[in-house]
Amino acid sequence: MRLFRFLRYSRSNRARPITGPPAEPTTDMYRASFAPSFYAMPKPPKIPQSVLVVIHTPALDVLLIRRADHADFWQSVTGSKDQIDEPLGETAAREVAEETGIVVGSKLVPPSALFDWQYSIEYEIYPQFRHRYAEGVIHNTEHWFSLEVPEQLEVTLAPREHTAFLWLPYEEAASRCFSSSNADAILQLPKRLAGRLNGQLEERAR
Repeated sequence: MRLFRFLRYSRSNRARPITGPPAEPTTDMYRASFAPSFYAMPKPPKIPQSVLVVIHTPALDVLLIRRADHADFWQSVTGSKDQIDEPLGETAAREVAEETGIVVGSKLVPPSALFDWQYSIEYEIYPQFRHRYAEGVIHNTEHWFSLEVPEQLEVTLAPREHTAFLWLPYEEAASRCFSSSNADAILQLPKRLAGRLNGQLEERAR
C-alpha cells in the first residue's frame, strides 16, 4: 500500500516536454526518473505472522470474500504483517481496509468494533505458497480477530486479490469456507462475542 501511494505520487510528477532552456534537475525529476525501477525490485519475503478477521453484523451475518487465484476459495479477511514490529491490531485494521474498503476508526466502525481474541494457531504453509517466504519457512502463525459492523455494508474489493463477496448467516458462511481453520473461527464467533460481553459486564460491576 505504501509503495502504491509512492508510485502514484511519482507518476503525477513525471517530466513534461520542455519548450525553454534545459532546467536544473529537481527532486521531482529525480524521483520520476527512478520510480520505475521499483517495479523491478524483488518483494521482501513474507513475514510468517498473519491475522484472520471475521467481519460480522450484530445478527451474526458474516462477510466472505472469494480469492482471485482460486474460484472456489471463500474466506475471511487475512494478511501478513508488513513489518516484524507492526502491532497485530494495526495489521488487522490495515488488511480490512485494503481487502474490503471498510475503515476501522470511521464513524460507522469505531476502533472498539475490532476485537482481538488473543488466540492464534500455527499451520503448515501450502507448498505452492512457500516461495513467498524466506527459505526454510514452512509454518505460519495466524492471530484471530473479529470486527462488528452495523449492517451488511457494501464492500470495495481489491480486484487482484478478490473477485466477489457474500454476506451469509455464520453457520452457512462457515460451510462455504475453503479453510477448515477459517470455518472453525466463524463457528466460534457466538461464544467469543458472549465471552467479551460477559467480561465487559464484569468490568462495569467492579
